[in-house]
Amino acid sequence: MPELQQLDAGHEPALLDFELDNRAYFATMINDRGDDYFDRFTDQLQVMLDEQGAGTGAYYVLVAEDGSVLGRFNLFRIEDGTAELGYRVAQDVAGRGVATATVLEICRLAADKHGLHTLRAATSHENVASQRVLAKAGFIPAGPADPAHIGGKTGRWYQRDLT
Repeated sequence: MPELQQLDAGHEPALLDFELDNRAYFATMINDRGDDYFDRFTDQLQVMLDEQGAGTGAYYVLVAEDGSVLGRFNLFRIEDGTAELGYRVAQDVAGRGVATATVLEICRLAADKHGLHTLRAATSHENVASQRVLAKAGFIPAGPADPAHIGGKTGRWYQRDLT
């Protein structure tokens, strides 16, 4: 049974494998992160861990029984009880309810563990699967999203009240 774990430095090898193994798949939905992201992966991970330590971010990975990462779920820009949610799941588990179930769990953790009352998530108009995940998890449309928030694509914000 996969386990949702808060990100720590020990996840680095499995998280990097997840990102590299699914890079082409992710690029079909959002702009590719570029080679520099992967070349500086350790630095990027440290930034997330620093944000987590400061309380401005909370980062989670969904870990399979074999230790591989099946998905990542990020709460970032935490401020005044609100955070942005970003997530991605591996291609081989997409369409199986993994994202929906884990987003629901992240919503519970956001309220219970991190004291948040509102989550926002942006998705492109083309990413119908993500729109379905957000709708099933209780998010409602909340206006247009700037393409800068979703990899240069046009899209919409979604929001969920956690109280």
